[in-house]
Amino acid sequence: MYYGAIKHLDIANGPGIRVSLFVSGCRNHCDGCFQPETWAFDYGHKFTGYTFQNLLYLIDNPHVVGLSILGGDPFEPENQSEVLELCKTLKFLRPAKTIWMWTGYLWEDVKDLPVLQYVDVLVDGPFVKELKNLSLAYRGSSNQRVIDVAKSLTGDQIVEWKMDIPMG
Repeated sequence: MYYGAIKHLDIANGPGIRVSLFVSGCRNHCDGCFQPETWAFDYGHKFTGYTFQNLLYLIDNPHVVGLSILGGDPFEPENQSEVLELCKTLKFLRPAKTIWMWTGYLWEDVKDLPVLQYVDVLVDGPFVKELKNLSLAYRGSSNQRVIDVAKSLTGDQIVEWKMDIPMG
């Protein structure tokens, strides 16, 4: 797996201060994508054991509330094994830290993937340029959903995540 960037103290991709990992590789190729360079599976840097350890170190900062994994797309087959291992390890070592993930795929198509048992919130769906809305929290277009994964898996229906703090 490759990644384009790691943001150490990110406040844009999920609530609170987070560490964000932007994985490389995406087949969705959404018109108007804010990072089309991440479509290439070999864009950026190779994800190594050092990268993995560095992410865990960054997440240990007491001000960081969790990890956000964006792309590219973490659900592409080429990314799934490393993303699963990262999420599994983080939840084992730091269960209080939240994991947010973004995908251009729909919940209905990814809900059975093992990684979701470690993810707290999933933002699903492709970015649709015609539905772009800058007032939406944590998503770019109104077709995308911010899903509470645990509640959705338990109830076998989509439960949207509810923000517990006002957004301004």
